Amino acid sequence: MLRFRYLSLALLLAVSTGALADLEAKDARLRLLPGNLPAAGYFSLTNTGSQPIVLIGAQSPAYAEVMMHRSAVENGTASMQHVEQVEVAPGATVNFASGGYHLMLMQRQQPVALGDQVEVTLQFADGQSLPVTFTAVSPTTQ
Repeated sequence: MLRFRYLSLALLLAVSTGALADLEAKDARLRLLPGNLPAAGYFSLTNTGSQPIVLIGAQSPAYAEVMMHRSAVENGTASMQHVEQVEVAPGATVNFASGGYHLMLMQRQQPVALGDQVEVTLQFADGQSLPVTFTAVSPTTQ
């Protein structure tokens, strides 16, 4: 019975780390605005696996709330909409960048200065999470 538990645990760990191995987050930066204004999180997320991966949110100990948004321009009017999820197809990369998908980090919980490293954990529909280190950059940095 004990042997079965160890085998089950080993299998569970292999399955849960397998999907994370299929994810790669790069160029993570946090566009920092002065005071308690929201920051914007930009990065690229690549799915190197054979199954779609669905990003459903993020959290950070440095901010009380992290939301996913998408900027758009329709009929000459810019807007920003809340996004519940972002699917990354197998072999695809989704860029979180100015003018498109991005994270909004609100209500700073601790001081963050330019150059600081800020931990953000990406959360996925399958229950997995991926910690990503973002570098705080100037508001003029894209």
